[in-house]
Amino acid sequence: MTAADLITELKAARAPGDAEDVARFYTAGDPDTRILGLRIPKIFPIAKAHRDIALSEVETLLDDPHYEVRMAAMTILDAKARLRSSDHEALFNLYLAKIDRIDNWDLVDRAAPFVIGEYLLDRDRSPLDTLAASPLPQARRTAIVATYAFLKRGQTDDTFRLADILAEDPHPYVQKALGSWLREAGKRDPEALSVFLAANANRLPRPTITTAGKALPEAG
Repeated sequence: MTAADLITELKAARAPGDAEDVARFYTAGDPDTRILGLRIPKIFPIAKAHRDIALSEVETLLDDPHYEVRMAAMTILDAKARLRSSDHEALFNLYLAKIDRIDNWDLVDRAAPFVIGEYLLDRDRSPLDTLAASPLPQARRTAIVATYAFLKRGQTDDTFRLADILAEDPHPYVQKALGSWLREAGKRDPEALSVFLAANANRLPRPTITTAGKALPEAG
C-alpha cells in the first residue's frame, strides 16, 4: 500500500454533493488546501484498515493538499500510536516535523492525545511547553490537547499549567481547546478548577470560562 493507493481508495468512497458539507469543517483558511469531497466518518475505517502503511507514505499523505487526505494521515498516526509494536518515537517526531500540515483543529484532536501525549507519559514533558510557545495555533492546541493522556490517569497538573500559559491566547482553536480540557480537568479535580478560574478570570475569555465551568457543581 502506497500513499497513492490510499488516495485512490479515498476518492472512490466519495459521494456526489458532499464537498460543500465537508468544506464547513475545514476552517484553517489555507488558500492552497483543497477539498476532496469525502465525509470525515468515511475516512476513519479506510485509514485504520491501512495502519501498517510505511511511515514515509504517511509523510507523503501529510504533504497532500487535500484536507481529507491529511485527516487519513492523522488517523493512521493515531492507529499506529495505539499499537505496542509501533516505533512511537518516530510517530512523535513525524507529527512535530509536519505540524505545519496539521493545520485544522480536528487534525490535531485526531492524533495529539496518543501520538504526543501517550509518548510523553513517562518522559520529560517540556516539549509541550515548546509547543505552547509556538507561533502556530495548531502547535499550541496540540500542547493542551495532548494532556488528555494525562487526564485519563487523573493527572491534572500539566493541563492547568499549560492553560495558564495559554490563557490569553488570541486564537479560537486554542481557546476552545482550553475550555474543553479545563472542563475535563475539573471533572477530576473540581476544587483545582475553581481556584484556577478564579485566579484567571480577567485573562480567560468568557466563553472559555463558561465551557470550563460546566465541570463545577452548581452553587446552591
